Amino acid sequence: MNDPTPPPAPTSRRTDQAASAAKSDSGRKTTSADGSQAAHEQAVASPDLEALTRNMARFYEEAGKATAAYLKPLEERRGHVGAADEMSDMVKTLVQVTEKWLVDPQKAVEAQSRLGLSFMDIWANSLRRMQGEEVAPAITADPKDGRFKDEDWSTNAYFDMLKQAYLATSRWAEDMVDEADDIDDETRQKARFYVKQLAGALSPSNFLTTNPEVIRETFNESGANLARGMKMLAEDIEAGHGELKIRQTDASKFKVGENMANTPGKVVFRNDLIELIQYTPTTEKVLARPLLIVPPWINKYYILDLNPDKSFIRWAVAQGLTVFCISWVNPDERHRDKGFADYMREGIFAALEQVETITGERQVSAIGYCVGGTLLSVALAYMAAKGDDRIASATLFTTQVDFTHAGDLKIFANEEQIRAVEENMEARGYLDGGRMAAAFNMLRPNDLIWPYIVNNYLKGKDPFAFDLLYWNSDSTRMPAANHSYYLRNCYLENNLSQGRAELEGVRLDLSKVTIPIYNLATREDHIAPARSVFVGSACFGGPVEYVLAGSGHIAGVVNPPAKPKYQHWTNGPPVGTLEDWIAGATEHPGTWWPHWFEWVREKDPREVPAREPGGGKVEPICDAPGTYVLMRA
Repeated sequence: MNDPTPPPAPTSRRTDQAASAAKSDSGRKTTSADGSQAAHEQAVASPDLEALTRNMARFYEEAGKATAAYLKPLEERRGHVGAADEMSDMVKTLVQVTEKWLVDPQKAVEAQSRLGLSFMDIWANSLRRMQGEEVAPAITADPKDGRFKDEDWSTNAYFDMLKQAYLATSRWAEDMVDEADDIDDETRQKARFYVKQLAGALSPSNFLTTNPEVIRETFNESGANLARGMKMLAEDIEAGHGELKIRQTDASKFKVGENMANTPGKVVFRNDLIELIQYTPTTEKVLARPLLIVPPWINKYYILDLNPDKSFIRWAVAQGLTVFCISWVNPDERHRDKGFADYMREGIFAALEQVETITGERQVSAIGYCVGGTLLSVALAYMAAKGDDRIASATLFTTQVDFTHAGDLKIFANEEQIRAVEENMEARGYLDGGRMAAAFNMLRPNDLIWPYIVNNYLKGKDPFAFDLLYWNSDSTRMPAANHSYYLRNCYLENNLSQGRAELEGVRLDLSKVTIPIYNLATREDHIAPARSVFVGSACFGGPVEYVLAGSGHIAGVVNPPAKPKYQHWTNGPPVGTLEDWIAGATEHPGTWWPHWFEWVREKDPREVPAREPGGGKVEPICDAPGTYVLMRA
């Protein structure tokens, strides 16, 4: 569920003598695309040759360390798991698309001609601009595309032509995929994804000699930026045990339990899979029915408790809810056989037992986030089959139960790739958290990969201290049995929505789940697309309140009332198509949080005196956030 919204642009807090000296030099005026002097002055200095020599020596020294870090797993015969399988699938998919074009030579020539004409237009426009004419560009970048924000991408004739040629080529490649005949939907979706990855990787903004910002910084700092960047690259490959683990934030600024995940509470229960946290009340009275939160196990729970200003958990406590939250263990080889049934029994069911012991309330309201919501839905179907009514209402945050429209993550869920993942997990007993984090980052490469590669390794700058990206990097492992069940029954075979999934011999039929469901989707979600959540709503047999929030998988959920960034839409139950529902929906400014709380309170408005953690029935084990959340992958 990794989908943090990155900060506008990483900046550096580093200082360098060469850079400082360069900034004191007088700037020179640059020439604009039409041949006149630019209106702005760029502080570009000639490099200090002595400093450049020293910095290049540092650069090559750090490059040797980076190479050694990359080769270390190969020397230890651990290899780089999965890379060959992914590359093979990409080549096979793109070859299929190419073959569809080659069977019709005339159509292929016409497509090639379109690209050639685009290049001719770009070249002709560039010549006219250099002769002093004001000419609109043949192709423009998306205003949201931060790669080409620097002024030189528009005012400098060379960089402007380079940018336009890249945009024309990448969009032409996307059109080639969309217009290919006789391609099944799965292959087309994969081809689109792989073309997006290649286009993102080949952007001129990613290379030293074709990025004007990087060129300026390299001149100004006499190459010190490249030496720093190579040092950071070596450190990040070492941190990734031979694979690049891109630093997206300054991790030294955050500590879980201090300035993150610091809502007061106690761990009131612990077993092999969970620690159960009960939060300290801040109101004299609370709703009688407690709230149990089931977070995803592929991330740590504190996405809902980042800091006091963004914490959904702290806010829920302040509304008068008795809040319990599961904190999953970061599993290792000892947990290899822990499957979905174990996560249901030792996770959700164990938590329900403790909540009843502590509060005396048999029934709870429950929240499931992302795959935590999928697990909660599985538990609800199981409980419906067994006549277990301990969950009286459920809220699903960006949760899929039908995976027909599951988005680009389905790229990683074909039979060959799942089998390769299972072989990897069989050897280790778990899937390394970095593998899943990398997959999520690939869904938004131009936001979560390439800006940091340029900023960190070419500019040599530290990224911002950003809490969401710290959480994003705090990945968790996944037990082999659990992850295999999830991939096969959900992404590959879509068994859960079809009533074909089984758990402990019980057929899981979501239509038997008749409790009220609050189903939250987010409009720009690329992990659990709004359409997928909408379609999944029809699987449940009871009343469903579908709510659509602005933004994406994380920002649309973590949208506090005190500082709301995004709106939300309501229109009752999900009837018809998503487009029909949106057309009739009411847009509300700000967050959906108060709307959700009124929905919860309406289900059971009874109030009781506030409950302290443990309730006098259970001795707390330790302070929140506990110990499991501190375990690093």
